[in-house]
Amino acid sequence: QVQLVESGGGSVQSGGSLRLSCAASGYTSSTVSMAWFRQTHGKEREGVAAIDSDGDTSYTDSVLGRFTISQDSAKSTLYLQMNNLKPEDTAMYYCAADSSTIVAGTQEALMPDEYRYWGQGTQVTVSS
Repeated sequence: QVQLVESGGGSVQSGGSLRLSCAASGYTSSTVSMAWFRQTHGKEREGVAAIDSDGDTSYTDSVLGRFTISQDSAKSTLYLQMNNLKPEDTAMYYCAADSSTIVAGTQEALMPDEYRYWGQGTQVTVSS
């Protein structure tokens, strides 16, 4: 019943910005943890950013200071503002969510296996 739909991906030059959105539906739990992951060909999904039910956030080191994860007050839409994009950021970006409590800053917050619900992904391509 829970559905996550990503949008906002595209092609951008190095140094540019993109804002990804993840629209959530069918999610009625009062506790929600959400995160963004990315994956390139032949590699495992990498946790990019996470936000827990308290609104606390965590980021992987490679995007710290450049990416910002946020959500609306109803927690129906998750965002990932990506600034100063680099070619290394090129990947398929996925939105993920879970009804359990996943505390930001913990190892679990950026682990794919912690999240039950996933979107279809949106491609981000950064050219030099």
